Amino acid sequence: MSYEFLRWSVEDRVATVWLDRPPVNAVNQAMYRELRELFGDVSQMGEDVRAIVLAARGRHFCAGNDLNEFRTLSPENSPARMREVRAAFFAIQDAPLPVIGAVHGTAVGTGLAIAASCDFIVAAAGARLGVTEIRVGVMGAAKHLSRLVPEPVVRSMFFSGEPLPVEDLVGYGAVIAVVDPDELLPEALRRARQIAAHSPAAIRFAKRALNRIEFMELKPAYEYEQSLTGELSGHPDSKEAINAFFESREPAYGGPENAR
Repeated sequence: MSYEFLRWSVEDRVATVWLDRPPVNAVNQAMYRELRELFGDVSQMGEDVRAIVLAARGRHFCAGNDLNEFRTLSPENSPARMREVRAAFFAIQDAPLPVIGAVHGTAVGTGLAIAASCDFIVAAAGARLGVTEIRVGVMGAAKHLSRLVPEPVVRSMFFSGEPLPVEDLVGYGAVIAVVDPDELLPEALRRARQIAAHSPAAIRFAKRALNRIEFMELKPAYEYEQSLTGELSGHPDSKEAINAFFESREPAYGGPENAR
């Protein structure tokens, strides 16, 4: 399908996706559907893509939901609209490839949820993250924020509705790194290329494992990881990785057709 509000390019097995809805990338229902469609089928960006950077054009990563749509929100139409919103966030989180958020400017509300749906975030100095829903009479994004910071911080941010600079949040692990704005995309791409150097099959297994075990207890989570080790051991890339180690050479992994 063609996309009105998303753009992407691919280089070195890394896809860069840009949110592109001026002036502040506020998300409307059509843009939610586009996010669901693209991240629900990442093969659209190329079969050999192994990692994705999710960035944004303009001054802000995403200033939230398009507030014009809240003016017509009602108890009657909200279930259908909220399904579209959830599907977009979950498509990013459930994408079979790692997604790195590259955040600049403001990421609040929906923008925060989009960023927190990524596997991890790299941020530009001066960027701000927040959950501003209480200020516009809606709820949401608090649970996504809990992926980034401890519960007391979630509650403080949600009740206040005030975004915080990433410099205040990096200590909680909310973002992996804070860099100069000019270095944001290069740093995100550098980290994506580190991932893309690995076996495409192993990358997909790793994403599957991490998504599954995130909220599991330690013992069943580790048992699940072991089951994937057993499954992956039958894949040619697994043997190639071991052989390359013992032969002191770079591994030559199979192509995208062998990734799954």
